Amino acid sequence: MNVTDLGKKARGIQTFLAQVSTEDKNRALLAIADALSENKNQIIFANEIDLETGRLEGLNSGLLDRLMLDSDRIDGIANGVREVAALPDACGKVIYEYQKENGLKIKKITVPIGVIGIIYEARPNVTADAAALCLKSGNAVILRGGKEAINSNKEIVRIMQDALQSVGFPRETVQLVEDTSRNSAKLMMVMNDYLDCLIPRGGKGLIKAVVENSTVPVIETGSGNCHIYVDESADIDMAAEIIFNAKTQRISVCNACESLVIHSGIIDRALPKIKERLDEKNVEIRGDDRARAACEGLTIADEEDFYTEYLDYIISVKTVDSLDEAIDHINEHSTGHSEAIITKSDENAAKFMQCIDSSSVYVNASTRFTDGGEFGLGAEIGISTQKLHARGPMGIEGLTSTKYLIYGEGQVR
Repeated sequence: MNVTDLGKKARGIQTFLAQVSTEDKNRALLAIADALSENKNQIIFANEIDLETGRLEGLNSGLLDRLMLDSDRIDGIANGVREVAALPDACGKVIYEYQKENGLKIKKITVPIGVIGIIYEARPNVTADAAALCLKSGNAVILRGGKEAINSNKEIVRIMQDALQSVGFPRETVQLVEDTSRNSAKLMMVMNDYLDCLIPRGGKGLIKAVVENSTVPVIETGSGNCHIYVDESADIDMAAEIIFNAKTQRISVCNACESLVIHSGIIDRALPKIKERLDEKNVEIRGDDRARAACEGLTIADEEDFYTEYLDYIISVKTVDSLDEAIDHINEHSTGHSEAIITKSDENAAKFMQCIDSSSVYVNASTRFTDGGEFGLGAEIGISTQKLHARGPMGIEGLTSTKYLIYGEGQVR
C-alpha cells in the first residue's frame, strides 16, 4: 500500500478517534502492552534478522545497539505503554473559560492534532512508543522507520494492529510505511491533505532534510551535542562520576554527553581525574591546547569537534576562563538539547540555568536523564529542540492542539 493510501485511511478514522473515551484508549493501550509481552519471541526473531543484516552492511556498534531488542528491552517497551495508559488524558482539558456580557460562553480546550507522521531511523522501540503516545492523545499515526529495522517494525506494528482490532479499534489507528526508500519519506513531507504534523527522529542529516523540504508542519527533534561544564568550584569526584555516566552509560543516545567545558582554574586537577574514569571505557578525549597541557594522553581537538555529536567513545574538551565564556561557548556549539553544570556555587548554578538556551538544563546531574520516562511522561515522541509548540521531551501534551467552543442562545454581532 502506498503512502497516500495510508494517509487516506488515517484521515478516514479521525471522527472515530475524536469520540473515543479515555477508558477505551487505556483499554487499547493495555491490550497493546500485553500483546507485545506475549509475542516477544516473534519480535526478537524479526529483530535478529535486522541485526544480522546490519552487521553484514557494516553498521557501527552504536547503531547496532540502538537497533537491538532483547527480552528486557521489549519488557521495557511494554511497560512504557502501560505507563502511558496510566497518565491523565491530555485531551478535553479546559484551558480557558470566559462569559461575555451578552451571555456568549467561550471555552478553550485541548484536542488531538489529527494525523501525525513520524520518520525515524534504526530505533524499533520508537515504533511502540510513538504509537502509544499518539493513541493516548487521540491521534492516528503513520510510522516510517529506517530500512535497518524494517522486520522489527513490521512485526511490532502487526502485533499492535491485532491488539487494537481485538478491542474494537480500527487497524488504521497505527500504520507502517513498508517502503523504506527515500521516495516514501519525500512523499510524506508533502502530504498536507492527510498529515497534520510530521516529526523526524534520528540523526542530523535526517532532521535537516525533513525541516528543509517538508511542506507539512514539522516538530524538530534535534540531535544531541550535550555539554557538561565543570565550574571552578566543582566537586571533582562528583564531576568525574557524572561525566563517566553521561558519556559511557549508553553512547548511542541523543542525551549522552559529547562535549566538556572546564574552567581553567580547576582543569589541572579535574581533567586527570576525569580521564582516569573515562579510560575505563577507552574513551578518546580530544582537547584544546590548554586541556592537552593539563593532562597527558589527549588528542588534538579542532573547531569541528566542538560541534560534533559523536555517538561513540569520543569526547571533546574546551578550556574557559569564566562562567560567561562557558555559557557563550555552549550556546554557540550546542544543538539545544541538554547541558549541565557541576558546581558548588548556587549563584553560578542559577546563572547557568537562566542563560543556557537549551531544552533541558541540569545542575550537578547527568544529562542522561533527559527522557520522557525519566521526566514522568511515560514515554516520548522525541526530544524537541525547537521553541514553538513543544520543547524538550515530548509526551502526550505535546501531541495536542487547542479548539475554542462557543455556546450561544441566539446572539448575533
